Amino acid sequence: MTAPTSLSQDELKTLVGQAALQYVVPGELVGVGTGSTVNKFIDALASIKDTIRGAVSSSEASTARLKALGIPVLDANDVRSLSVYIDGADEIDGNGYMVKGGGAALTREKIVAALARRFVCIADESKLVNVLGAFPLPVEVIPMAAAHIARRFESLGGQATLRLKDGQPLVTDNGQHILDVRGLTISDPLAFETEVNQWPGVVTVGVFALQKANVCLLGTAQGVRTLSL
Repeated sequence: MTAPTSLSQDELKTLVGQAALQYVVPGELVGVGTGSTVNKFIDALASIKDTIRGAVSSSEASTARLKALGIPVLDANDVRSLSVYIDGADEIDGNGYMVKGGGAALTREKIVAALARRFVCIADESKLVNVLGAFPLPVEVIPMAAAHIARRFESLGGQATLRLKDGQPLVTDNGQHILDVRGLTISDPLAFETEVNQWPGVVTVGVFALQKANVCLLGTAQGVRTLSL
């Protein structure tokens, strides 16, 4: 699939959203992530909705979009496994390790990813990095632990700030808060994710190394580039 060099970022998202349809297994459920790129996939999924059983969604926003297009949404508790989970990333490296959570849905995204046998990441090529950490790392936290967790990141050289919405702490779909951590270089994503997830008060850290991508569809000026990871 080729594309003219004048495609906008929005058009690149549309391109990879459509390309992801090839990984949807007919007759099965599909795991659906959250974000602007995933919205393009959801729109594309509507064109083949009669060939699938439905979806398991990682956010209230994606659930609403899926239902509006007539795609049934099942609760994750009612599903034993998924053939594929399709979601975007804020950063992805050459091993398929990602930083996610810019849309504040990282916990539910990680839950749905854990149900899936294959994770297909859809992103534009600006998200591909050599080392994770330039994008502020989202961490979902229990509110009473936010200050303590921020200090722990300071000891690692990071600067954690509470994410706000309309001047108040953003509240996730799970009723928790988000810290965004700048200044980190995450050279060992697996070890980093394992360590931070053990800190009391951390709900989920936005490093996806244990639930890494198996395939990444990157939107480029030359078309969709497929990375097998």
